[in-house]
Amino acid sequence: MKQLLNTLYVMTQGAYVNLDHETLKVEVEGKVQMQVPLHHLGAIVTMGNVMMSPFLLGRCADDGRAVVILDRNGQFKCRMVGKTTGNVLLRQAQYEFVRDKEKSTGVARNIVAGKVRNSREVLLRGARETENQEEISALKKAADILADALFRLKDTHDIDVVRGYEGESANAYFGVFDRMVKEDARKTFKMNGRNRRPPLDPVNGLLSFLYTLVLNDCISALEGVGLDSQMGFLHALRPGRPSLGLDLMEEFRSLLADRLALTLINRKQITSKDFEVRPGGATLLNDEGRKTVVVAYQKRKQDEFKHPVLNEKVSFGLLPHVQARLLARHLRGDLEVYPPFLYS
Repeated sequence: MKQLLNTLYVMTQGAYVNLDHETLKVEVEGKVQMQVPLHHLGAIVTMGNVMMSPFLLGRCADDGRAVVILDRNGQFKCRMVGKTTGNVLLRQAQYEFVRDKEKSTGVARNIVAGKVRNSREVLLRGARETENQEEISALKKAADILADALFRLKDTHDIDVVRGYEGESANAYFGVFDRMVKEDARKTFKMNGRNRRPPLDPVNGLLSFLYTLVLNDCISALEGVGLDSQMGFLHALRPGRPSLGLDLMEEFRSLLADRLALTLINRKQITSKDFEVRPGGATLLNDEGRKTVVVAYQKRKQDEFKHPVLNEKVSFGLLPHVQARLLARHLRGDLEVYPPFLYS
C-alpha cells in the first residue's frame, strides 16, 4: 500500500521555498519560518505570491513529487509535470477505452453510481441528525430522487443519459444541502443551489475551494499510477481539462468535501468572518479561512476506514490512490468492471 505522505500548503504571501540538502525550508523576509524533511512530503501546493527555488523544482520533478500552483483564492493556475511515468501499455488501454463507447460508458456509469449512492448517504445522515420534521421530509424526498436515479442507472448504456441522471441527482442534492446546516448558521450559510465561476455565496465558496484540494489529490493519484489525467470517461474532453481527474473525484465529493464543509460550518470553525465578497458577487474564502480549511482537510485525510473492496483499513487520503489503481486494473483487463467507492 502506498504510504500517505503530507501535502505542504504554502499560503504566506512573499514566502520563499528552497531546499537545503534534504530539508525543505520556508523563508519569509529572510527568516526561516518552518523546515521539514523533503521525504515526508508527497506534494507541494503554493497559493499566490510564493516563490520556489529552481533546484527544489528540479528535485521534485526527479522524484515525481507534485508541485501545484494556485492563485491566492485557490483557483488552479498550473501543475508541474516531470518525466512521464507508468506503463505505456496502460495508457494505450486507457485511450482504447475512451474510444470504445460501450466500455467508456460502463466506467462512467459506475462512477456516477458511486457518486449518487455516496451523496444519498450524506442526505440520510443529515435526516438522522435533525429533529425538525420539515427538514427530515425534504432530505428524505431528495434521497428518494437519488435512489430512483441509482435504480435507473443500472440499465443505461448511453453516456448522455448517464450524465442526465448525474445532473438530476446533483440538482436534488444541492437543492436541500443547506437543510443540513444548523439553523443558527443558516442566515450566513444560505445556499440557493450549486453555483461556481464565481461562487456566489459562502457555502459555494467553501465547496469550490475544497473541490480544488480534492481534485489536485485525484490528479496526483492518477499520474502516480501512470494514467493520463486528461482522458476521462464521464466529463467531456477539452484542451487543458483534467477530465479523468474530475471523473475520479466524483465518488469522493460528498465524503471528502461536502461532509467536511458541513462539519466546519456546524461547529462554527468557519464563520462569515472567513469570507470576502468581491465585485460582481464572488464570495471567496479569505487568508484565514483558507488556512482553517486546509488544516481541517489534512486532518480528515488521516482518518481511517475499512475499504469495502480491499477489506482492510486505509486512510481517506489514500482513497484516490486506491481507486486509481482499481481503475488501472480494470483498464488492463484484470477486473471485469470498475468498482466505485461506496461509503457506509
